[in-house]
Amino acid sequence: IFLYKSFSLLSLWGTNPAVLWLDQRADSLLSPFGHSSKLPSRMVGSIHNSTKGETEVHHRPKRGWVWNQFFVLEEHMGPDPQYVGKLHSNSDKGDGSVKYILTGEGAGTIFIIDDTTGDIHSTKSLDREQKTHYVLHAQSEFIIKVQDINDNAPKFTDGPYIVTVPEMSDMGTSVLQVTATDADDPTYGNSARVVYSILQGQPYFSVDPKTGVIRTALHNMDREAREHYSVVIQAKDMAGQVGGLSGSTTVNITLSDVNDNPPRFPQKHYQLYVPESAQVGSAVGKIKANDADTGSNADMKYTIINGDGIGVFSISTDKETREGILSLKKPLNYEKKKSYTLNIEGANTHLDFRFSHLGPFKDVTMLKIIVGDVDEPPLFSMPSYVMDVHENEKIGTVVGTVAAQDPDSANSLVRYFIDHHAEDDRFFNIDANTGTIKTAKVLDREETPWYNITVAASEKDNPSLLSHVAVGIRVLDVNDNPPELAKEYDIIVCENSKPGQVIHTISATDKDDFANGPRFHFFLDEGLALNPNFTLKDNEDNTASILTRRRRFSRTIQDVYYLPIMISDGGIPSLSSSSTLTIRVCACERDGRVRTCHAEAFLSSAGLSTGALIAILLCVLILLAIVVLFITLRRSKKEPLIISEEDVRENVVTYDDEGGGEEDTEAFDITALRNPSAAEELKYRRDVRPEVMFTPRHQPSSALDSIDVQEFIKQRLAEADLDPSVPPYDSLQTYAYEGHRSEAGSISSLDSATTHSDQDYNYLGDWGPEFKKLAELYGELESERTS
Repeated sequence: IFLYKSFSLLSLWGTNPAVLWLDQRADSLLSPFGHSSKLPSRMVGSIHNSTKGETEVHHRPKRGWVWNQFFVLEEHMGPDPQYVGKLHSNSDKGDGSVKYILTGEGAGTIFIIDDTTGDIHSTKSLDREQKTHYVLHAQSEFIIKVQDINDNAPKFTDGPYIVTVPEMSDMGTSVLQVTATDADDPTYGNSARVVYSILQGQPYFSVDPKTGVIRTALHNMDREAREHYSVVIQAKDMAGQVGGLSGSTTVNITLSDVNDNPPRFPQKHYQLYVPESAQVGSAVGKIKANDADTGSNADMKYTIINGDGIGVFSISTDKETREGILSLKKPLNYEKKKSYTLNIEGANTHLDFRFSHLGPFKDVTMLKIIVGDVDEPPLFSMPSYVMDVHENEKIGTVVGTVAAQDPDSANSLVRYFIDHHAEDDRFFNIDANTGTIKTAKVLDREETPWYNITVAASEKDNPSLLSHVAVGIRVLDVNDNPPELAKEYDIIVCENSKPGQVIHTISATDKDDFANGPRFHFFLDEGLALNPNFTLKDNEDNTASILTRRRRFSRTIQDVYYLPIMISDGGIPSLSSSSTLTIRVCACERDGRVRTCHAEAFLSSAGLSTGALIAILLCVLILLAIVVLFITLRRSKKEPLIISEEDVRENVVTYDDEGGGEEDTEAFDITALRNPSAAEELKYRRDVRPEVMFTPRHQPSSALDSIDVQEFIKQRLAEADLDPSVPPYDSLQTYAYEGHRSEAGSISSLDSATTHSDQDYNYLGDWGPEFKKLAELYGELESERTS
């Protein structure tokens, strides 16, 4: 390894077989004496170094260069990096001022160097057959320091300062620490060694020369005596020696408040004038105790601790102004009491027990209140009045009397009047001198049960002073209204009802007011004949029940009944009224549900109902009237009913084709469908003639007598299907053949009304809907025979 250096290489060693060429150089270094030595570049071995196209000539190295080489064992498999060798410079004093640098092949990857000690290690296993040697360069760096002189003064970068400290703090209480910085070298001499001192602020504050901590220098500094202080602090380098540089800053210190001052009333006696007309709840005066403290330390609460006015007045604290607000709790009366005395205390609400020895933190003063005499309006004997009067009383009836008097010592006369609203009717009058209230109209409790009026009173000598009082007048009831039904009742009775059955319950109402509640009595009019259909039962609970008196009703016979009833109240004297109930007859199910309430026209044992006959007669009369009117109009025009064929009318064409006429009706001749024994030979239709004559087959009379109805119908159906003379459309065929040899007898009810039977037909109602009409008919007949 070739070495090129400008300093003595003290030791280089290594015995490893692999060759490590090392070029150690220092191109521009300062000598220990402070001057530089320019060192020329050298060629290493046979290597040529060309710069800018020029070839340098290789010379022998100067004296002072040491040529050496390191050896590294190949295929090293140890766990730690392999030690190669050590570089050392005679300028290395072991203080870290020399730094070793290794460059070249494998520097920093294969070979590493400790920049402080110069030790070289191999970090990887090397193979000589792949690479026989590595060329590296070694350099050393020197640190040259500039020697400092004291050319910078200390500076306070954060000043000026603003800080607070509580008043009454102990001596030596820390206020603030200030710090000055010096740009000079703190490691060389005393150029940056700063000492603090106080230039302004003594004897109140002091500063620590080394740390710059400012502290209080006096005991019990009082904010109320002095609140703000301006302290000037100096920092001087060279440890404060003569010739050192200095800088200063200002520290503004404010003493914060503590509660060290109790409240004090400026006076021990106060006097307050309050007129007797002052309103209850209003503020009548203010009082204040002074406190030298500020903020919450000056907060206080006022209290009335004793005095003869403790129940008449109250005091509260205004948090903004810290004043005591005196208010009136009860009305004042000059004629009864002309003055009051109060002892008022003002005490701090936030106490600091460190200063309790300066207390007590409260003060007491005496307040005398003078009540002023004021001309007051009349005063009523009661705050409100309630009076009673009966309805229907005559005009001028006395209702009651109000009374008021002048509370002043003059005791003036009082005048009364009612404060009427412009839109209200005047139902009452008042005597201006006595205050007696009387009726001005006849009162009706059912119309207005209660009246509220306002009575005003004024002094005769001073009408502008008014006082008012509310008067409530209750109208008492008189039994002047008869009872009546509570509503319009819709009462129905079922056709299948039984005697004694309740069909409805009714109630009554009365406009009058009864103290113990109304008691109504229901009964039938005794002047009328006994009602055979219905009766009335008083339930003695202000209701009555309607009951039936007979079995079954019929809509066809009578569908509406009227029941007159009487109702009386329990007043004195008792009043009564009559009403008529309307009861409709309806068809109902067995469970009582209404099916229908409309009358139906149907055949019964007695024939058509009266309503049905009347309807039929009306229809016949209307038809006759139309025919007569038509004939009359024709005759008035003197035109024949039938226009001859020769009669020609303009724009009128008549036709006499009736579309089949009588022949068309013969198409539905049903005589052949009667009893086969009376049937004639089959006739052909007149309107349609068959092209092929059809000969029907006839059976002997004996055979027809034995044939069944079903067979008979089938035969007629077959003949109709094979008959070519029938029209090409469906037609109605009627069969009146009843059959022969029926084992059951006739069930017709046509003759039932003529025979008398005691049989009960109620079981017909259990046969279902098909026998409903039959059950109604037989039930109706049985009901009629019973009645």
